Amino acid sequence: MHSESPARLIRIEDPLDPRIAEFTAMRDRDLAGRGDRFIAEGRVVLQALMDAEAGSRRFVLEKALILENRVDGLGDVLGRIDPACPVYVAGREVLDAAVGFAMHRGILAVGRHLPASSFEEFLSGLPEKALLVAACGIANHDNIGGIFRNAGVFGADGVVLDSSCCDPLYRKAIRVSVGAALRVPFCRAGSIGEMVSALSAHGFEVAGLSPRGTGALSSFEPGRRLALLAGTEGEGLPADLVSRIRTLRIEQAPGMDSLNVATASGIALWHAATRMGRTSA
Repeated sequence: MHSESPARLIRIEDPLDPRIAEFTAMRDRDLAGRGDRFIAEGRVVLQALMDAEAGSRRFVLEKALILENRVDGLGDVLGRIDPACPVYVAGREVLDAAVGFAMHRGILAVGRHLPASSFEEFLSGLPEKALLVAACGIANHDNIGGIFRNAGVFGADGVVLDSSCCDPLYRKAIRVSVGAALRVPFCRAGSIGEMVSALSAHGFEVAGLSPRGTGALSSFEPGRRLALLAGTEGEGLPADLVSRIRTLRIEQAPGMDSLNVATASGIALWHAATRMGRTSA
């Protein structure tokens, strides 16, 4: 633990100060992408980032920007930050002008993801008994965030993403996940075909979630290693893939459309996690 003192906080008076350039016009920068760097927003997400940095070593906290009237209530959080990490403090006008909008919760940080060197390395590091969510073509950040939140709640060992999925470290996805995008390990895996082949080679049963699935989720009994495959809403999973893997449907009332993909992943994860002994009463 590190003790926090006012002398450690670095005052920012100019929203164009280059030391906080990563936070400037966050909305536009997020749309352009940041590589392995991302914005953490709010106390819960900042705490998740620090937990991930201290535990899995998959993330690094590079700098923080705090609204001046939030500092007094963050003593325990700021005290955990490595002394080498700069912590900037600014007034409301400066922070709003730097970020570009007022809805920033007064607590911002820049984090950096340290991904596995390859999908093969990621899969090789999983336990003998493992539960994954495999996402295909999920382009909506709310859905990606929801999938990560579900994965965290139900004790999944990770989330794997094909090359067409959106970024789980986009700040809205992190916020919707309530920090789970920083707690649940994840990895990119190329095309969906490459992803399924690699999962199968590592002993995973791949079960696709589909309204037209040939088996009912309620009667499904998972084995030692399971990857629940979720596709984009509308088109769903590719037809050629569906014909090659086991598919599961979630029973529902007649006459209704299919479930939202994040909701469907949550129901399927609850079912699998319960039968794999990952939940408690």
